[in-house]
Amino acid sequence: MSTPRYAGVATFMRTPLVRDPSKLDIALIGVPFDGGVENRPGQRHGPRQIRNMSSLIRTIHHVTRLNPYELCRVADMGDVPIANAFHLEASHADITEFYRKVHAAGAVPLSAGGDHSISLPILRAIAADRPVGMVHIDAHTDTCDEELGSRYTHGTPFRRALEEELLDPKRTVQIGIRGAQNSEEGWTFSLESGMRVIFIEEFTKLGVEAVIAEARRVVGDGPTYISFDVDSLDPAFAPGTGTPEVGGMTTIEAQALLRGLRGLNLVGGDVVEVSPPFDPSGNTALVAATMMYEILCVLAEAVARRKKSRERAA
Repeated sequence: MSTPRYAGVATFMRTPLVRDPSKLDIALIGVPFDGGVENRPGQRHGPRQIRNMSSLIRTIHHVTRLNPYELCRVADMGDVPIANAFHLEASHADITEFYRKVHAAGAVPLSAGGDHSISLPILRAIAADRPVGMVHIDAHTDTCDEELGSRYTHGTPFRRALEEELLDPKRTVQIGIRGAQNSEEGWTFSLESGMRVIFIEEFTKLGVEAVIAEARRVVGDGPTYISFDVDSLDPAFAPGTGTPEVGGMTTIEAQALLRGLRGLNLVGGDVVEVSPPFDPSGNTALVAATMMYEILCVLAEAVARRKKSRERAA
């Protein structure tokens, strides 16, 4: 952290580059894949720009005073090698295989996408032995059945995750949903499956603190994954994304929402849908890096708490 922020090889949060997940508590991972996008592409470039902008992130959180690097062994594991970039399902298999090794080594993943389809292969690895709950922050439910003839796009991952019993719908909350759709299919599936869906209008009416309380009620104390799509934010804050929707959260609301997840039994997270070509300023990537840091702080507390519990039990 003493190296000037403009110098050296870019890694997430200026952490060391460590390829062996057995040496880590939390693995920061890039997933440069956008083969699941049906309209605006460019998310394959997200991890690289997020790494670059994350050099602006420092160590100690200004609100909680947490330093995640003192709590856990945290490092950048690099990008998932995707050998079949022109084949969607095969690329997902590449992603799952990488995360299986991370999970088997005992490291908890925090990922930067990539389009939102990457959440499905990640969950296939870390939720293979039991379904997890999820705090899903997004403009869209991503529970469509198919798009343009594919069942594995960035609009379908969480329908597939339910079908594959990777997600517990009763312990899943979707926050910030908005925007006109050509079909009610996604909204209907989420609601009828038992997910708690908080549309942006309810979010605004309740306020951040009440939404935090509701999210905590839904996920309870079971293993929980955080998935943060930058299009949950109003495009005034994050224009560089594949499917922008006006009327979204502010950055300060999103930060407060993520901080409110302290104390949950968190088992991983991702920040997805940054498309640098649509925001040459780099601000969307800076926002994503900041949200990734917010997740890192609450994730580090959860991982450290579990480590202490295991040590006491031993």
